[in-house]
Amino acid sequence: MAAAGVWIPPLTSTSNPPPLFDGTSRLYMSYTCPYAQRVWIVFNYKGLQDKVELVPIDLLNRPAWYKEKVYPENKVPSLEHNGKVMGESLDLIKYVDANFEGPSLVPIDSAKREYGEQLISHIDSLMKDIYASFKGEDPVQQSGASFDYLENALGKFDDGPFFLGQFSLVDAAYAPFVERLQITFSEVYKNDIISGRPKLATYIEELNKIDAYKTTKVDPQEFVETFKKWFLAQQ
Repeated sequence: MAAAGVWIPPLTSTSNPPPLFDGTSRLYMSYTCPYAQRVWIVFNYKGLQDKVELVPIDLLNRPAWYKEKVYPENKVPSLEHNGKVMGESLDLIKYVDANFEGPSLVPIDSAKREYGEQLISHIDSLMKDIYASFKGEDPVQQSGASFDYLENALGKFDDGPFFLGQFSLVDAAYAPFVERLQITFSEVYKNDIISGRPKLATYIEELNKIDAYKTTKVDPQEFVETFKKWFLAQQ
């Protein structure tokens, strides 16, 4: 990873657990996982880097204690907070915003809140459609409507470049996937997803000015190699 020099090494099957349930808030995550990245972005944006311990897990060599003692689902992300552990990234970003100090990532405006919920509820089906295009004859053509959806969604409010104008939970939810999709289509399918989509282009440009997100980004080349291995395995 590009930022590996400042990231602590992931824990493996030979690693000891942290002192569990000692009152410390911990985010169990993986540097490569877009779902974990969502929660990491929110913690960063709220300025909680020194108040929540990151516990990176090696997903290919997971410590047994993670499933046995922390999170039976054995997935990331999970959050240890107030003596309990919870998971599911979309639930966690809402929980973190509501239960930790720092600037809120939910707008006051009710129309924006309602639209934000619509966008968050749609992301799984959107990604499913895009992933399905990878198995088709023309992924660029087949995924076009999905990227057009993003372009149109970014035009809903005109008071900023993000989905709800200003940076919000919606952006934390979408950014890790937009990041990976731009890499995939550029490097694998030789297509620029921002071509003909000026709002999406501006969105990505402005995202990359936000340190809370920028410091969580994957290394593009490593991701491409991982994607190719995953893609070939699906064939």
